[in-house]
Amino acid sequence: MNSSKSDFTQGSILGKLIPFMMPVLGALVLQAAYGAVDLLVVGRFGSTSGLSAVSTGSQVLNLVTFVITQLAMGITVLIARYIGEKKPEQIGALIGGSAVVFAVISAVLFVVMIAFSRPIAILMQAPEKAVGLTASYVRICGAGIFFIVAYNLLAAIFRGLGDSKSPLIFVAVACVVNVIGDLILVAGCHMDATGAAIATVAAQAVSVVFAICLLIKKQLSFTITKADFRLNEHCRKALKTGLPLALQECLTQGSFLALCAFVNRLGLEASSGYGVACKVVNFAMLIPSSLMQSMASFVSQNVGAGNEKRAKKAMYSGIGVGLVIGCIVFIFVMFKGDLLTGIFTTDRIVVQKGYDYLRGFALETIVTAVLFSMIGYFNGHDKTLWVMIQGLIQTLLVRLPLAYYMSIQPDASLTKIGLAAPVATIFGIVINIIFYIHMNKKMHF
Repeated sequence: MNSSKSDFTQGSILGKLIPFMMPVLGALVLQAAYGAVDLLVVGRFGSTSGLSAVSTGSQVLNLVTFVITQLAMGITVLIARYIGEKKPEQIGALIGGSAVVFAVISAVLFVVMIAFSRPIAILMQAPEKAVGLTASYVRICGAGIFFIVAYNLLAAIFRGLGDSKSPLIFVAVACVVNVIGDLILVAGCHMDATGAAIATVAAQAVSVVFAICLLIKKQLSFTITKADFRLNEHCRKALKTGLPLALQECLTQGSFLALCAFVNRLGLEASSGYGVACKVVNFAMLIPSSLMQSMASFVSQNVGAGNEKRAKKAMYSGIGVGLVIGCIVFIFVMFKGDLLTGIFTTDRIVVQKGYDYLRGFALETIVTAVLFSMIGYFNGHDKTLWVMIQGLIQTLLVRLPLAYYMSIQPDASLTKIGLAAPVATIFGIVINIIFYIHMNKKMHF
């Protein structure tokens, strides 16, 4: 591991932050490509019911993936903190204990997603014609949940070590496998949503094997022994940081599932259109998300080294970069959204429905840059309890009630439902600024 490149406590902030962020962004792009390729291939070679099934099923998978990612953030932050404090010898026990915790989580998810796949599809209010395919998609992804969880754990470890390039490499390999699998199973064998799910799980399995090989070959400043694979104080610290984030993400993604259910009541075309729009949204949100993940590692190292001034500058730099790019993305989403949704399906009604949602959502591409950079800063300071609280406030008091209200109006439209996201984010920025001022006042005492 190149220590100079992974040392965020000195040198140009943007010169260190952007090179670290770009591979994180690349990995997120390729992860988003999993679902996008599934939707693209099923939209071209499958049925409308299959398209709805992948749309609804991937929402469930996104919930699981994002919650696991946030839980693993505690590992990333703690590894970076140990590096900043010059205590790399404690990392081995942290990784070993975390592996045990995530193995247990995988086993629980395996049982839930397989045993309750059909009730989940019904709970999501999947259109009647798509319930069977949706249940099949969830069941197959549940069977391969170990690989999905393991990938996110390994990615968190690499990023905590200041290495964002390795996760990009192994997810790139997985993306290639997924594309090939979709073309063979969906386009070639006409397996519809079921084939897309099998391809996704196979791709994740390949990525995990590849990641483990990279970790074994990597020159590490610590060792991992058999004795490390047990519950210990280090994994408890990581859970203390990650659990509030995971809970917040669970409820946030739960709100998106509820939103999906609201939309599904508007019909099959609206369901498919919303699913297509969500794939565009996933890509639009990648830069703020990569900033948030990178910021957590960057800030945590500097906090460990006692350099708070540099940590603040990193947050402001992240906001600046995010706003510039966010404005560009806004233009494409707001004014060319029909071209973006048209990538995934040739059905004109579905394309228009997707674009309707994007017009309401578009402002989110700008305001999220501010919110996510602030959240990354708070995560780096181990203020994850606050991150959870502000997320719950946004979700339960603003986004979900507003989306539901819009969905039950006589003139309900996807555009009005889409407005709930930026309204909630703007509210979130306000309360986070208040907390930031309060936090800085406490630091000066």
